[in-house]
Amino acid sequence: MTDQNADTKSVSNLPSLSAEELEKINSLSYEQARDQLIQAVQALEAGGLDLDASMRQWQLGEALARRAQSLLDDVRAQLDAAQADQASAGATAGTQSNLEQ
Repeated sequence: MTDQNADTKSVSNLPSLSAEELEKINSLSYEQARDQLIQAVQALEAGGLDLDASMRQWQLGEALARRAQSLLDDVRAQLDAAQADQASAGATAGTQSNLEQ
């Protein structure tokens, strides 16, 4: 039991991103998030970072990847909605129901 508590304590001491940093990441455009993600990955791949710095870069990369994916998901949802609207408009094109709108 003592070893497990020690492991939990050491995990909680790992560096983490602040609320301010996360807010800043969540305001980035897709291109900004992607570019910063590339920089974080390059820093990790270059090596030479101590454990805390490596962990921080990894956390930064994870947050940036989530932001970029969220923006891509939003765009995909908008495209899907537009395609659905276009399909339904095409189904009624030239019909009386189309003229009634």
